[in-house]
Amino acid sequence: MLQLSVPWWEFIIRGIVVYVFLLFFLRLTGRRQIGQYDPFDLILLLILSNAVQNSMNAGDNSLIGGLISALTLISCHVLLARLGWRYPRLARWIDGKPKVLIHAGQLNKETMRNERLTPDDVQAALRAAGCLHSYEVQQATIETSGQITVVLRQRGVPTSDSPDSAPGAVNDGPSGAP
Repeated sequence: MLQLSVPWWEFIIRGIVVYVFLLFFLRLTGRRQIGQYDPFDLILLLILSNAVQNSMNAGDNSLIGGLISALTLISCHVLLARLGWRYPRLARWIDGKPKVLIHAGQLNKETMRNERLTPDDVQAALRAAGCLHSYEVQQATIETSGQITVVLRQRGVPTSDSPDSAPGAVNDGPSGAP
């Protein structure tokens, strides 16, 4: 239980390598994987944690080995958080930057593709914000956490891309007059 099968420093090196690998891998997969877990994503995360377990502990099941591995991962996390606070450029590389998904009612399909968002993901975020159509949105942003924040347009204000602004359409403005 307390006897290590590999030297203590090997747990630290293995933990750092796995941490950096997973950080890089998860950063490449897009923010959807971070902020929104559906069953498929959760299964992937559970299998991934099981897959890297042996690479971290080298087959050692001792209590000390597990504690060294856990301490190494926590230390890596704390160190990166502090470095990210001290060096904003590093934080942007690790966390990324928020990206505009919808601006003035126009959906940015390139951002959707890069962040691996489906139309259903976008529609769910719009419904959560209380709207059904992208033309109702002033701006929707996918945050570094993977969450989508939506800022709605002011109600009753006609826009060039809303159905109410079509030629011949009746627009009841804020005063209610045609």
